[in-house]
Amino acid sequence: MTSPVLLTVADGVATLTLNRPEALNALSVDMMKALALATAELSRRDDLRVVVVAGAGNHFMAGGDLRDFAAHLHLSPESRLVNFRALIEQYINPSVNALQALPVPVIARVHGACAGFGLSLVLGCDLVVAAEDAYFTTAYSSIALSGDGGVSWLLPRMLGRRRAFELLLLADRFDAVEAERLGLVNQVVMPDALDDAVSVLVRRICAGPRHTFAEMKRLLNESPDQSLGAQLQLEAEAFARCAAHADFDEGVNAFLGKRRPHFKS
Repeated sequence: MTSPVLLTVADGVATLTLNRPEALNALSVDMMKALALATAELSRRDDLRVVVVAGAGNHFMAGGDLRDFAAHLHLSPESRLVNFRALIEQYINPSVNALQALPVPVIARVHGACAGFGLSLVLGCDLVVAAEDAYFTTAYSSIALSGDGGVSWLLPRMLGRRRAFELLLLADRFDAVEAERLGLVNQVVMPDALDDAVSVLVRRICAGPRHTFAEMKRLLNESPDQSLGAQLQLEAEAFARCAAHADFDEGVNAFLGKRRPHFKS
C-alpha cells in the first residue's frame, strides 16, 4: 500500500509529498499519522539544507477528508470530543511544531486546492511558491469547525486580527494573486513554471550559509513572544555566533575578492 505521505532526501534537499491525489490530498487519519512520522524523521536528520512540501497530482490539499470525519458522526458528543482532540494533539500539533522547529527553510510548492489544514500547513512554511491555478480558503467554518494546524496563531501574525478573523469567519475562496497581495505567498508563476521556480529557490538556499539561515529562522520564530529589548539581545547573541563561524570568513573574503562565496556549513 502506498503511503499517504512520501519523504525523499537527496543532497540535503528533503521533499515531503502529500500523496492522496485521487482524493485531492485530503487529510485522512492515515495521512495525519504518516505526516507526524515524516516530520519526526526530518527532525532527527542533521544533513538537511532545505525542505519542500508539495502535493501529488493536481492539488496541494483540499482540507480534511470528510469521509473520515463522517465515520465519527455516530459517536456521542463526548466520544467525538475525546477522539478529535486526541487526533490533533497526537498527530497534527507535533507535525506543525516539527516543521517550525527545523533549522532549515521550508518551502511550500502550491498548486490547485489549498484549503483547511492545507492552508494551515502552507502558513507554517517559511516560503511559498504558488502556481496561478492555486486557490485558497480556510474552509473550517463551512463545516462548523474552528481551525487547527496553527491557523489562529499564524494568520493574525501575518494579516492582523481583523483580516484573519474575516478569512476564518467567511471562508471565502481567494486566488494566488490575492494570496500574494496579502503576503501569504512569496511568488506566483505559471503552472508549467512551478517546478523550475521551486528548483531555483532550492539551489539558492543550498548555496547559502546553512548556519546563518538557522539563526535567522530561530530569531523570526521567537520574535512574536519577545519584548524589543529581549529580541535585541537574542539578535546580538545570534550575530556573534554567525561572526564566529567559518562562513563569515568566506563571506567577507569573497566580497573583498569580488567573487561568489562558497559556503561550507
